[in-house]
Amino acid sequence: MNPAEQYILNQPEPFRAILLHLQILVEHTLPEIELKFKYKIPFYYLKGKPFCYFNASHKKEFVDVGFVKGPQIKIHQEHQITENRKKMMSLRYTSLDAIKDNIFIDVLKAASELY
Repeated sequence: MNPAEQYILNQPEPFRAILLHLQILVEHTLPEIELKFKYKIPFYYLKGKPFCYFNASHKKEFVDVGFVKGPQIKIHQEHQITENRKKMMSLRYTSLDAIKDNIFIDVLKAASELY
């Protein structure tokens, strides 16, 4: 099994459910994307370049989906977390219900157009 998939499956709830749902959305929306295990977390690559990562923060109780070209994504900015970042942006989820599939998919598509 891919270490990135193992990372996801080894997470306690609710992190595992959130990560699995996000994984399905990413891989369904961008079937050409490649899941790797970099920096000890699941990291997606698009066209051989870093695209986005998943990070389960147990201490802060959220799942962070970080986008490498985040500041260039101009849609749904009200949902974006940039806090002192110049090159990254993330979407954060504290529960499965917090994920709005249409917003997440819009952001994925906008980010993919930058590659």
